[in-house]
Amino acid sequence: MPDQFSPEKRHQIMSSVKSKNTGAERVAFAYLRKQKVYFQKHYRRAVGTPDIALPRKKKAVFIDSAFWHGHTYDKIFKDRPVDDYWRIKIKRNKERDKRQRDALKEEGWQVLVVMENDVLRKRTSEKTLLSLKQFLLSD
Repeated sequence: MPDQFSPEKRHQIMSSVKSKNTGAERVAFAYLRKQKVYFQKHYRRAVGTPDIALPRKKKAVFIDSAFWHGHTYDKIFKDRPVDDYWRIKIKRNKERDKRQRDALKEEGWQVLVVMENDVLRKRTSEKTLLSLKQFLLSD
C-alpha cells in the first residue's frame, strides 16, 4: 500500500509526533506528584530511557502507545504485505523494546509497562494510576 502523502508532508507529520511528555505521561506525572511519589522523568542513565524511574529501587515504568509499540500489531498489520514499511518499522520497535527491557531486568531493574490509552481512558485511568503508584512504592 503506497503512502498517500508526499515525502515532505510525511516528514512534517512524523516530526510532530511527540516522544516525551505525551498526554498520558503528563497525567501520570501529575498523579504521582499529587500522591507525593518522588520519581525521575525520562531517566537516561537506564537502558531504554524509562518514562518514570526510581533509580535507587531500580524500578522503571514505560508508558507505551498501542500503535508505536506494536500492541495492536496483529490487528492493524494482518492484511499488509510482509515488506510493508510500517509493518517492518513497528516490528523493529517491538524487538527493540524487548531487548531494552530484558537488559534492564538483567541489571536488576523491575519493569512495568503501562498502556497510554489505559492512563487516558476514564474507565481504566484510576485503576492504572493506582497500580503504577503501588508498583513504585512496593519493596
